[in-house]
Amino acid sequence: MRIAIAVLGVIAVALPAALSAQEVQDNNASTLSEAGKIAARPAHDVGIANKKVPPVLQRAAAAPYAMQGTASCAQLSHGIAALDAALGPDFGEAAPVSGTKAGQIAKVAGETVVDTIIPFRGLVREVSGAAAAQRRMQAATYAGLARRGFLRGLARGKGCKV
Repeated sequence: MRIAIAVLGVIAVALPAALSAQEVQDNNASTLSEAGKIAARPAHDVGIANKKVPPVLQRAAAAPYAMQGTASCAQLSHGIAALDAALGPDFGEAAPVSGTKAGQIAKVAGETVVDTIIPFRGLVREVSGAAAAQRRMQAATYAGLARRGFLRGLARGKGCKV
């Protein structure tokens, strides 16, 4: 019950703060998305809403340098595209720029307010399993980055355009 009240309090504080400092023109959907992510942080901290590791990253974590699925340029391109969908754009690719300076400040302020709501946050994250879930996600992300680089190297070696 206390968690639900805390989450509602966080939403009541973080959402207006993020919206008031952010330009509400074309970034309206992005602003609401960021505010929602910030407001959900306490739920992640207590292990209620932890993200699941995507299957493509699970496969990459199991065998980042496996040769399976690398026989043709089409397979390599498909593998890279699947990892791009899970990881976001690769280095050197144009990443969409969103938000303004005021929006970034509002985001940091909202995160700071939300992070101070749960006392002993680090301990709570360890006890609830949220920290372990985050470590698993980070390990899978690193393996996915390694896999994507590996596939790009194979594609370049075969002369594929990806």
